[in-house]
Amino acid sequence: MVQPDVVIVGAGAAGLSLARQLGASADGAPGSVVLVDAPPGPLRPPPRTWCFWEAPGGAYDDVLSASWDRLRVRGADGAATVARPAPLRYKMLRSDAFESLVERRLVANPCYRRLTATVTGVGDAPGGGGRVVARDEQGDRIVLHARYVFDSRPPGRLPAARTTLLQHFMGWFVETERPVFDPETADLMDFRTPQPAQGLSFGYVLPLGPRTALVEYTEFSRTVLDTPGYERALRHYTQAVLGIGPHRVTSVERGVIPMTDGRFPARAGTSVFRVGTAGGATRPSTGYTFAAVQRQSRAIAARLHAGGRFRMPPPYGVWPRAMDAVMLRALDTGRVDGADFFCGLFRAVPGARLLRFLDGTSHRYEDILVGLRAPVAPMLRTALELPFRPRREASAVPRTSARPSPGAAAPEQEKSGP
Repeated sequence: MVQPDVVIVGAGAAGLSLARQLGASADGAPGSVVLVDAPPGPLRPPPRTWCFWEAPGGAYDDVLSASWDRLRVRGADGAATVARPAPLRYKMLRSDAFESLVERRLVANPCYRRLTATVTGVGDAPGGGGRVVARDEQGDRIVLHARYVFDSRPPGRLPAARTTLLQHFMGWFVETERPVFDPETADLMDFRTPQPAQGLSFGYVLPLGPRTALVEYTEFSRTVLDTPGYERALRHYTQAVLGIGPHRVTSVERGVIPMTDGRFPARAGTSVFRVGTAGGATRPSTGYTFAAVQRQSRAIAARLHAGGRFRMPPPYGVWPRAMDAVMLRALDTGRVDGADFFCGLFRAVPGARLLRFLDGTSHRYEDILVGLRAPVAPMLRTALELPFRPRREASAVPRTSARPSPGAAAPEQEKSGP
């Protein structure tokens, strides 16, 4: 039996970020930290991409795949709006590079240990603290007791909500025969895609060079597509819309990100807490997760270092959650046209302010200024009716591999679009 002070279940963005914060130095960690990662197989997601924005000089700048200081949104008619959100840059980070960086920084710390095992149970221990039961790669049973357990595994079901949408996507890493991409500009939302009967769709392009890029097709809707559906949409977008010509697909990413005004419970027991998407770190209106995971991890580490009774810090405040609930309901009912809404915001709101708003870090006065640029009448009608709408049980979360982000995360990942 192993008895660390903290056990972290899952080595995705949330688990690795928390491990990095807690185990950054031998004297800084709140005792010993064990990170439990699933063995290779269906429980361990394949390499994926996270995107976020911040100023240059961030903790992960040395391992970024790319970054951009120009962001573009295109309307259904092709009209382009280009934002320059200085001092912020849009950054792309691959999960394998992030994992290697965290491991290099933690491997020499005697207070940190990584364990490969399949977790079969997480809960409170009878004598206090948390308890994790797992099987190692040889099939032997492992029991870990800890003062605190942080579970970053994706939720099996979404919480009861008034509105639940899914942000689902498939992306191709492509190499073209001729230079067709602008490496200085990332396309966050390109609405020159056929729109579904309910919800919205858009293309997303992250250029890595003149001939290489991540190209995605994304929908906000209630149900996901099958693989042929995503492939048809990507073929149409790359050829009929972008006109990239002959190309080779070198890698594929696919994911589902919950967009819900349901309340994710922070606790799974007296000493067991959820982090990442399962802990509410995904921004409901956009799917962005990675930056919120960093804030959540720093806040957890600070509270553990301070000692005393631990309380889980919320990823977002009451005000951002209320705005998200209104926006989701307005999109779901069709009162607000998604393409017009997002294009209008990018045209009317300064780039840095809008990105802070989408990330949930803006000031209240900035939220009000952004709100004034939204269609006021349908938003107000939606806000007035929300308190009277019941929360209904949601279905299970569709299982796919995790996704890239301009925004956000399926199970523990960040998205590729707002």
